[in-house]
Amino acid sequence: MFSSAWNFIKRHKRKFIFSGVLIGGVYFLGKYAQKKIRDMQEKEATEYIAQARRQFHFESNQRTCNMTVLSMLPPLKEAIVSQLNSESLTALLKTKPANKLEIWEDLKIISFTRTIVAVYSTCMLVVLLRVQLNIIGGYLYLDNSVGKSSTAPLAPPDVQQQYLSSIQHLLGDGLTELMTVVKRAVQSSLGSMSLKQSLSLLELEQQLNWIRAVVEAGSERPLSWYMLADDENALADQACGLTENDAVTIRLLNETRDMLDSPDFSTVLSVCLNRGFSRLLDNLAEFFRPPPGDSAPESAPDSLSAVSLPLAKIIPIMNGQINTICSETPSHFVQDLLMNEQVKEFAANVYESFSTPQELQK
Repeated sequence: MFSSAWNFIKRHKRKFIFSGVLIGGVYFLGKYAQKKIRDMQEKEATEYIAQARRQFHFESNQRTCNMTVLSMLPPLKEAIVSQLNSESLTALLKTKPANKLEIWEDLKIISFTRTIVAVYSTCMLVVLLRVQLNIIGGYLYLDNSVGKSSTAPLAPPDVQQQYLSSIQHLLGDGLTELMTVVKRAVQSSLGSMSLKQSLSLLELEQQLNWIRAVVEAGSERPLSWYMLADDENALADQACGLTENDAVTIRLLNETRDMLDSPDFSTVLSVCLNRGFSRLLDNLAEFFRPPPGDSAPESAPDSLSAVSLPLAKIIPIMNGQINTICSETPSHFVQDLLMNEQVKEFAANVYESFSTPQELQK
């Protein structure tokens, strides 16, 4: 019996060897496949956690952006009012001076100038801080990433402070130059207009559009100049003097300049300006409503020209708009800018660019 079994095995030896190899191969192949699947699952889980962490950090950074904008509006308003002080003129008018007409003419130019400057500078502040804080935010994410190989931080605290101090250009020299350009355009548009001349909301919008065209297309400098000085010496000055981190700070400022010179930035700033001036007109429209009982519906196509006001009555209305535009409590004007979808998308793109390790960008 045993010899018969042994003879059977010898006759089919190759089949047994092949079957053994096959079964062993399938076993080890299965183990290898399980390991690969487990590795893939672990990698996907790690990537998912990293992406969720990155998204959380980004959203937190945007809330910081919003709070920073609101905190910067009072000093921005103060800087505008201190140089375009209409309050002193209105106080003079109450004393019934002999040169009353001359003071009204000055008040006309200053009231329009400071409101238009407030729209421009607030829009610039929103978009500039979106760029700066998302560059810093991206680098902070990399600095705090698990497995970061470099020991030197990309954005140490003193560099952050030096870099963010560059916002002073917008509140200082940049703002002063912007006022000069806007005031010149306002003077050209409204300087010869009589205080008794009546304007409808539509005609007022046309005047604002003409002033915008002069400021944005007729100026020798791009709008980005008012936000960040464009020469290297000024960038070094903004870095708050010579320190061992100056090179890092100036690199951040140069990266910011590159972002400000990009077509995407110009597009987003233009979107904000369009929205800002549209919201300004919405606020002004409250004063151009037909009197109660008027049969003309407010939604009619010609409703923008249905009511006209003398320029002398429009001046105090325009003069007071800065209190809404530069309000530290969230107003519709500021909310429209902060919540704008294109601003959010642009911020996400900036953060994405600066929170991706350099080796992955190559």
